[in-house]
Amino acid sequence: MVRPSHAGPPTATSAYEIAASVPDPELPFLTLADLGILRDVEQDGETVTVTITPTYSGCPAMREITADLRHRLESAGFAAAEIRTRLAPAWTSDWVTAEGRRKLAEAGIAPPHPAPVRGSGPVPLNLTARPRAVDCPHCGAANTREVAAFSGTACKALYRCEQCSEPFEYVKGI
Repeated sequence: MVRPSHAGPPTATSAYEIAASVPDPELPFLTLADLGILRDVEQDGETVTVTITPTYSGCPAMREITADLRHRLESAGFAAAEIRTRLAPAWTSDWVTAEGRRKLAEAGIAPPHPAPVRGSGPVPLNLTARPRAVDCPHCGAANTREVAAFSGTACKALYRCEQCSEPFEYVKGI
């Protein structure tokens, strides 16, 4: 059970700290803040409203994230916790924090490349272009190859390093 860090009624700061520290159910070493899906935390008395943006619109983890947020906030003393989903602007892998990228690499998962530039029209599709090199999180080599477009979750691909032969996942840049 998560408790506020001080005595007295829960505060907006503690609500944010609680929401920010909720782990992602698919990558539990990352928090919602690390992933950049925590968009806003507002408090009105003992009611708190948390707004999150899914990594993609069909993310199956959203139900679990919502339930975990609500449980942790209500356990910390908030009378009611409303969890809202905001789809626009769409989440981008650029929102993963530097700390999140560090944690991914430490866990042996290659962090995403910068997302394609948005707002300047459609992103061109080139079917013959080779994908960008993904550095191995184990040895740092750029000599890697994609083994499968999807891994444990739809937002990750499976790679193998040709240098150290280790398999690893890569969080796709979107």
